[in-house]
Amino acid sequence: MKGALEVMTHYMAKEPGARRIAVNTVAPGAIQADFSGGMVRDNPDIARHIAEVTALGRPGLPDDIGPMIASLLSEDNR
Repeated sequence: MKGALEVMTHYMAKEPGARRIAVNTVAPGAIQADFSGGMVRDNPDIARHIAEVTALGRPGLPDDIGPMIASLLSEDNR
C-alpha cells in the first residue's frame, strides 16, 4: 500500500505540477497508535521487531509526525 501511495503521488505531482500545485505524501511507517487495534503500541514483540528494522530504533509516535503534518498544512508551506 505504501509503495502504491508513493507511485500515485509521483504521477499526481506531474499532472497538476504544471499549474504549480504541490502534491505531498506522508508515509511514516509503524506508529504506536490505535491503527490495527493498537498492535504496534500494545504488543512488545511487534514493537521490538520494528525497533530492529527501523532507522529510529523504535516505533514512531504520533508526536513524531503531528508537527510535520501541521507544517505541511500551514499557510507558510504552499
